[in-house]
Amino acid sequence: MLSNRKMVFTAEKESFIVRVLVKKAQDAGIDCVYVPFDITAIHSALAESQLLALYMEEDTMPKDDILHIIIDNMEETGGQVVLVGERDDVGKVFDHMPTGLVYKTFSRPVDNAEFTAALTEYYEKMESGDFKKSILVVDDDPGYLAIVRQWLSGTYRVALASSGLQAIKYLGKNKVDLILLDHEMPVTSGPQVLEMLRSEDETKGIPVMFLTGKSDKESVMAVVALHPEGYFLKSIKKEELLNELNKYFSTHMA
Repeated sequence: MLSNRKMVFTAEKESFIVRVLVKKAQDAGIDCVYVPFDITAIHSALAESQLLALYMEEDTMPKDDILHIIIDNMEETGGQVVLVGERDDVGKVFDHMPTGLVYKTFSRPVDNAEFTAALTEYYEKMESGDFKKSILVVDDDPGYLAIVRQWLSGTYRVALASSGLQAIKYLGKNKVDLILLDHEMPVTSGPQVLEMLRSEDETKGIPVMFLTGKSDKESVMAVVALHPEGYFLKSIKKEELLNELNKYFSTHMA
């Protein structure tokens, strides 16, 4: 797994301290590369990395365009940022970052051991799936459940429920980030399940997207009228579904 541990370390210049911290990361088995505060260099380096350390020495705050390219890349890939600098500088940059984008902050002078431990912790969590969003898929068709689980399991933590009541029971003991809910189910329909979810404080805030096999205008309008976070036709292809889910999490739950 160590070969997947790639990160970018960016700073105004490659000072002695920067070289030390990069070397500490490399000694911990992390493929860490230094890049200066340059839009093209940062964008290119982040193509294969999900973690970026932003180092600020005195009077070397990154300009807005540098922060924007970092934020845009991290939100697109689901990556995170480690901030290092004077306390006030770290606070200013932190305030510009979307919620959840910053993994750790360090004030200068940096404790090398703590810095390295934080990087190692990040990759251990990433490899164990702790950073994956969790999705509950609710559908009475076991074949369709199996297909969706196969599509999503590499990117998300996936739980399955074959009925609305089974979903309610699962949610009584587990938390999820999103529910994909079949609109047409026997016994307890999708709209009925949504109504039950919204009537309970513990579940009313969970985003719900409907799955529907009907694409006619009347059926689609009936789904939209329930005000879910969105809906997908069951004819949707794998890549389209993954792209839409990634877009949702990037814009709503960064």
